[in-house]
Amino acid sequence: MNRNKFQCVVMIGSLAAALLASAPACAGEEPSAAAVAGFNSYIAALEARLARQHQSSSQFLAGLSSPQTLARLRHGKPLVENLTPANGADLPEATLYDWRGTAFVPGATPADFERLMRNFAAFPKRYAPQVLSARILAQDGDHYQVLMRVRQKHVITVVMDTAYDVTFRRLDTKRGFSSSRSTRISEIASAGKTQERALSGAEEHGFLWRLNTYWSYEQRDGGLYMQIESVSLTRSIPAGLGWAIGPFAESVPRESLEFTLHETCDALRK
Repeated sequence: MNRNKFQCVVMIGSLAAALLASAPACAGEEPSAAAVAGFNSYIAALEARLARQHQSSSQFLAGLSSPQTLARLRHGKPLVENLTPANGADLPEATLYDWRGTAFVPGATPADFERLMRNFAAFPKRYAPQVLSARILAQDGDHYQVLMRVRQKHVITVVMDTAYDVTFRRLDTKRGFSSSRSTRISEIASAGKTQERALSGAEEHGFLWRLNTYWSYEQRDGGLYMQIESVSLTRSIPAGLGWAIGPFAESVPRESLEFTLHETCDALRK
């Protein structure tokens, strides 16, 4: 990046941060009851679809009926799909994003995947720079409560403390799935500094209100097919701040999924 372009990016980021800091407190209110209900309804339909898939031996993973798609995956080319409804699920003052990614890792097994994904303490190293810290709050067999601090950057940088309810389930020796449902998401101001604090609900900008992630994995063709689907809920972009918040809200869900899928594949290959 040349010097002028770099200075322009820094100036835009600084201006965006200043505008966000001066935005009225009401801009970041908690999602409305109607938005939460709409998100929960969408999730219920998605989880019902996944349950049907997981009961099928031939359609365990979605969209893999084409020989061309399977060949693409086995040649190391992941598939990323935007499943977001055209109407954004019609949620009042909120936006829903739904992305799905599929990849194949030769020689990997469900046990390899589960060992990787259950080792939350290694997430800050494995998924850097997005994951800053991770720890297990409680565990009961295959059920975990996990707290992670994450950092997302796109024009502006946002740090959040995110709590998840995570469950793993193995169906047989070759197939399994996991679900991760957010239970709390807090935006952090001045992260890593002495004045660090969690913003109140009225102060937050609504970059991320909800985040659910679902993995399905199946061993065949000499390796492991993995599919990740991520559904997020954010506030609608405020008038006048679309240029600052728009790229963040629209790009981060896709980029985060692609990053997670890529880093997981790399870890399994090692």
